Amino acid sequence: MKSFKLGLVPKLIIAIILGIVIGQFLPDMVGRIIITASGIFGTFLKFVIPLMIVAYVSLGIADLSQGAGKLLIITACLAYASTLIAGTLSYVVSSNLFPAFISSRAVEQIAAAANNSLAPLFSITIPSLLDTLSAVVLAFVVGLCLSAMRAKQLGGDTLYHALKDFSAIIEMTLSKVIIPLLPLYICGTFIDMTKAGRTFVILGILWKVFLVVIIMHLLYLLAQFAIAGAVSKQNPFVLMKNQIPGYTTAIGTQSSAATIPINLECARADGISEEIRNFIVPLCANIHMCGSMITITACSVAVCLMYQLPISIATVIPFIMTLGVAMIASPGAPGGSIMTALPFLYLIFGREAGDPNGPICALMIALYITQDSFGTACNVSGDNAIGVLVNSIYHKWIKK
Repeated sequence: MKSFKLGLVPKLIIAIILGIVIGQFLPDMVGRIIITASGIFGTFLKFVIPLMIVAYVSLGIADLSQGAGKLLIITACLAYASTLIAGTLSYVVSSNLFPAFISSRAVEQIAAAANNSLAPLFSITIPSLLDTLSAVVLAFVVGLCLSAMRAKQLGGDTLYHALKDFSAIIEMTLSKVIIPLLPLYICGTFIDMTKAGRTFVILGILWKVFLVVIIMHLLYLLAQFAIAGAVSKQNPFVLMKNQIPGYTTAIGTQSSAATIPINLECARADGISEEIRNFIVPLCANIHMCGSMITITACSVAVCLMYQLPISIATVIPFIMTLGVAMIASPGAPGGSIMTALPFLYLIFGREAGDPNGPICALMIALYITQDSFGTACNVSGDNAIGVLVNSIYHKWIKK
């Protein structure tokens, strides 16, 4: 008999329910013990985040040296532009739609409960080796220099392989420690929210946010395939029908990387030539994050409205542009995109509210991961829309 394995999303849902039950019915001491453990985990998470940026972003940029000149540039530009447009449209829709169901009364209830948090029994400080900005700068310097060196065959292989090993260490830490302990982190957050009296108000908002995000994913995919179909002179609805196996697989795996074999078959059904699909699908699995960007941006807007934090297009655009690059080669594990986004949430929430170790970022993790499978499905489906575009461009203009 096959062993039954509970997925991350069911675990998070159980953690949320347990957090509500413990916060509602059990003594404060029980809640404080779990919140203490959750806080220690949060401190460790804050320590790992800069290392994650160095590992994944630098390696992701370094890997871009592999490819075929013009084709690589065209694909990277299309993927980045798609991610930026997705995030911007998500902000426009969310900022206009969410205020309709995030009432002033709900906001007042959340604000009134802001100072009712349970204190942990104790806390542990783990100083970070790098701050977030230093990690980003180091990742860009190392990644860009390695990319240039490898492209010109000037060496860099030793550092590249060392970086690959370091990336594997971080990925193991993520898959063996951080992801398995996320339910504990979320449970502690919901115990605190329940004790403070915020949980039921927030949950009453979240299901509406979830519904809007899924609709945005589907509409964005329709637009992508409509453009791809117009350029390639193919029926966009046939292209979307071909994508169903990839979309459903991504929902189940919550991983762009794990969906690559199925997505290659979808690309073949779309008529994308073998040389293009073998290049586009693995590359875009790492650099095209339109679905994740839609989800993260929408969740950020919802959180800002709930906690009365100022938000505008002027703060959202730099966040989207930064995250569009930072999510390059974000880990294939469930929740990889939001873990990569954590250190940049201060661009929207501010330094204090955007603390990766704070309750607002914990709420963002819970919000995002419950929708992560649909964001991943949007990502990988959009990859093949880009594939159809690049295939047409390559065979009509570049190959000639």
